[in-house]
Amino acid sequence: MSQSPIEFKGSSFTLSVVHLHHSQPEVIRQALQDKIDQAPAFLHNAPVVLNVSALNGDINWKQMQQAVSATGLRIVGVSGCKDEALKKMIARAGLPVLSEGKENRKRADAPAPEPEAVAPPVSEPASKTRIINTPVRSGQQIYARNADLIVTSSVSAGAELVADGNIHIYGMMRGRALAGASGDRDCQIFCTNLSAELVSIAGEYWIMDQIPAEFFGKAARLCLKEGALTIQTLN
Repeated sequence: MSQSPIEFKGSSFTLSVVHLHHSQPEVIRQALQDKIDQAPAFLHNAPVVLNVSALNGDINWKQMQQAVSATGLRIVGVSGCKDEALKKMIARAGLPVLSEGKENRKRADAPAPEPEAVAPPVSEPASKTRIINTPVRSGQQIYARNADLIVTSSVSAGAELVADGNIHIYGMMRGRALAGASGDRDCQIFCTNLSAELVSIAGEYWIMDQIPAEFFGKAARLCLKEGALTIQTLN
């Protein structure tokens, strides 16, 4: 048989990053459980990355990992770790220590080279847009990587729209919409008939019960203001 039994391919997945701001495992466990209770369908058994960049001092990593796992979340890696002792504890626990894109760029920075002739500026390519003209059915996920997402038809309950940019829905929206998936907090969601199970911008989310009643089933626009989701009528 000439074909290899395995093949490595690049891919991308939408993962939530949990930023830890407290070193006590029980405090973290309770805070996570409170979040999960608000959106059990969205967060139950969800894969997450833990960001530990804000943690200082001694940390009992085994207890911290157990506290997070006790909520049902699945830890797939740890990012933002700058302490070598903590890195070793994480590695011994069998978890990968991940480097985010910005960290990689900083580490890759070499000493300043000799001055060279300045090249003329290169204009950035126009941002792309992914357009979906057919209904998005329950169980489907549409992902617009590094792009805006426009859906001109309806989105059923159980369907999921994910975009690194903005999301526009010009039909009945009953599923989940996650804009700014790569962390862009300037992204927005525009919808002509908002009846969503969940809306999220850069990780800040509302489940259906949190959407203000006066906007439910109406044309609406969502964005982040001072770090919090806000909604207004779409004129």
